[in-house]
Amino acid sequence: MPSALPVGDPVPADGRLPQSAVVGLGKRPFGIYVHVPFCRVRCGYCDFNTYTVPELGGHGATVDTYADAALAELRIAREVLGEGAPPVATVFVGGGTPTMLPPQDLVTVLDGIREQFGLAPGAEVTTEANPDTITPEVAQTLAAGGFTRVSLGMQSAVPHVLATLDRTHDPTNVRSAVAAVRAAGMQVSLDLIYGTPGESLADWRSSLEAVIDLAPDHVSAYALVVEEGTKLAAQVRRGQVTMPDDDDEADKYELAEQLLGGVGYGWYEISNWALSEENRCLHNVNYWRGADWWGIGPGAHSHVGGVRWWNVKHPAPYADRVASGVSPGAGREVLTPEQRHDEAVLLGIRLVEGLDLIEVDGAGRTAVAGLIADGLIDGRAALAGRALLTVRGRLLADTVVHRLLAT
Repeated sequence: MPSALPVGDPVPADGRLPQSAVVGLGKRPFGIYVHVPFCRVRCGYCDFNTYTVPELGGHGATVDTYADAALAELRIAREVLGEGAPPVATVFVGGGTPTMLPPQDLVTVLDGIREQFGLAPGAEVTTEANPDTITPEVAQTLAAGGFTRVSLGMQSAVPHVLATLDRTHDPTNVRSAVAAVRAAGMQVSLDLIYGTPGESLADWRSSLEAVIDLAPDHVSAYALVVEEGTKLAAQVRRGQVTMPDDDDEADKYELAEQLLGGVGYGWYEISNWALSEENRCLHNVNYWRGADWWGIGPGAHSHVGGVRWWNVKHPAPYADRVASGVSPGAGREVLTPEQRHDEAVLLGIRLVEGLDLIEVDGAGRTAVAGLIADGLIDGRAALAGRALLTVRGRLLADTVVHRLLAT
């Protein structure tokens, strides 16, 4: 089942933000995330805020009515941010399976973003997709409507690994989906998961080689995390499946870096590789750099000027609220300067540019020498004033952050 929302302060009915949040609005990149909470089936590892059509029973923001609900929240967002709202630099439609919606509905939501905010020149517009849902016709509709990237949830090229994850797509459809996206003139990204129970190193190599053969512009590879409340967590608890150990995860990450790096993919964030700087996912880069974004949809999270908030989870109350012109926000928090600093370190260290050591003080500054000695950050980069993770450091990034934030 979907994970629980955080506990926070109430959100005003009109969604207004503290004045401190809108100071400097427009000086930071601004993006919009659109959460489409529908899936044909719930994958056993997933705790995202998603629902199958039978679970919804035709109530609330359904597949048929979702675009209207998203447009209603966009109008609320425009009212809250006011005349100082900047044009949107990046749009990312995630889920769930966004392409469960008709492609024209996705374009309609993008048109609503254009109407309310405008798109910056060269704006990056991405949608996630299940490979089975992408046809040449779907791809052409998305491209004609202004989408520039499609991120395909490949996860694995090995049937038994997909079965353990409860992924239902046909792995042979990935190739045709990639071809359709390319023919429509959009960039293509492939998403992978490693560390699935029963996945051997040879299986993971097969998935990486399949990706390299498809030559996407961008690759994401995430280690599987077993979340409480999921089907997979119950299977692990009952001993039906056994999770691989940390050494297995490290071996698979190092293999990804070796194979992807060997054919020209450069890492730019711990779990992401791109063929060039232009092929990076700018929307996600802006997350890691602490930029502003508004999250549209049930359970979506937002951040503007140090204020973070999140929407009600279920599509029914979400749809009711936005239809009435009431903020769907379920709670929010105003980050303290200390929290914003800690997040800048936590997220900044993940990037290939590294972290400016001016962000580190106290015991954290004295920890730098030890991190170099332990092979976790690059010594030459540190002498130039930046903490840059080595491959080993990427595997132990949480340890690096903990030591840099020591007081």
